[in-house]
Amino acid sequence: MNKSEINNTIEMKTVITPKYQQMLNTAIQEAQKGLDEGGIPIGAALFLTDGTLLSKGRNRRIQHNDPSIHGETDAFRKAGRQRSYANIIMVTTLAPCWYCSGLIKQFKIRTVIIGESVNFSGGIEWLKKNEIEVIDLQSAECISMLENYIQRNPDIWNEDIGED
Repeated sequence: MNKSEINNTIEMKTVITPKYQQMLNTAIQEAQKGLDEGGIPIGAALFLTDGTLLSKGRNRRIQHNDPSIHGETDAFRKAGRQRSYANIIMVTTLAPCWYCSGLIKQFKIRTVIIGESVNFSGGIEWLKKNEIEVIDLQSAECISMLENYIQRNPDIWNEDIGED
């Protein structure tokens, strides 16, 4: 079985559960906090596969004037050192960028739940090719929150995603 067949198998077996939506709600709350602080509304959380919350974070690039504080990296740092990341689920309101996709691959996080990939698709195809399960919940709330932000702040958004 080649990688494409494996990815298709993974995608076909994925069943979206209420647990995934509850996990995403944690990330959405973080995104809203970031927006309330004047930042980019992207939130993330790390959970054990049994649903236990390890940490949560949000994009704080604007708040801290630090381009490395993405939602995923904020949650990752707050989780502290883990012996293994294989049984951890990364949940994020937006498809991970290349920076955060690299973090997911580097630490062998096997499952990523994303709120949306409409406004930005990031590295999700690359993650799938690397046998990481990507579950896109296509959340209308996530789509509209970021879409509204982008319309009001196009220059900040383009800076965030590395566009000139």
